[in-house]
Amino acid sequence: MKTLQNNIKYWLSSDLYPAYLYAKEIMRFHAKSFFFATKFMPQEKRWATYAVYSFCRYVDNIVDNPRNRTIQDIIKELDLVRGELQNAYLFGESEHPSIKSFISAAKLYKIPLEYPMDLIDGVQMDITINRYNTFDELYVFCYKVAAVVGLMMTYIMGFKDSNTLFYAEKMGVAMQLTNILRDIQEDKNMQRIYLPIDEIKSYGLEESDFFNENFNLQFRDFMKFQVERVRLFYQDSITGVALLDAESRFSIYAAGNIYSSILRKIEERGLNPFLGRVFVPNTEKISIMLSEFIKRNILQMSNVNSKS
Repeated sequence: MKTLQNNIKYWLSSDLYPAYLYAKEIMRFHAKSFFFATKFMPQEKRWATYAVYSFCRYVDNIVDNPRNRTIQDIIKELDLVRGELQNAYLFGESEHPSIKSFISAAKLYKIPLEYPMDLIDGVQMDITINRYNTFDELYVFCYKVAAVVGLMMTYIMGFKDSNTLFYAEKMGVAMQLTNILRDIQEDKNMQRIYLPIDEIKSYGLEESDFFNENFNLQFRDFMKFQVERVRLFYQDSITGVALLDAESRFSIYAAGNIYSSILRKIEERGLNPFLGRVFVPNTEKISIMLSEFIKRNILQMSNVNSKS
């Protein structure tokens, strides 16, 4: 896939610049550590990343911040976003504050319409479904709310081999599964259990074990299985990072390491998900990002020197 040249400052267009500034501030406010990571990206990819994040955040917030609206009200709102998004792809523009910059970046980087549409479907699942019977069912949810974000970013980061998209999907699913394991306690407090019911039962557990926070040996074994499966997803996906444009790889290596750190912290608590939410401090995130940036740049320079 051909990427844009560095000298095309599309975000500075008088019509688009306010929307891109808005997107930048949304990311700066809501995702401070990852906003910091964008500073290491080329300018044209950095501004497109702001646009994608702003759009995704807007769609998420429709469900995460329901205000006084009913489920049906929220579904109608999501339908309006679907309609505006389809029109934006058709006409190449939008006056919607969160779609205006996104459609500009999506057209420039040729992001398929199916990805943002799947994201909207995924967040809608989160208000209509609170149980998944099998892992296959859960995978669909993880794909729609997380993997498609990674796929959109893959178009921005740049790739030549279409297999890159396969690995990006696996990475996105791994990250969402990590979120689910981290948030078991918070989710059950909202009457949600994301992990597959058939797997819960196969370990001799019941939904009541979640709601009563009954962490026993069976629950520990169940959590161990879940963590190990997520690690396999990360291992499978890491191959694809090398297929991205060289200048974009470090950010994905760093993101993978940050999310893997969440798994490690869950293990350090004995795999008990009812001891409060684990988190990776911003200082640790920044340290991981800087480490990966330095490592990947030194590696890239070594490869260049070896060929000269």
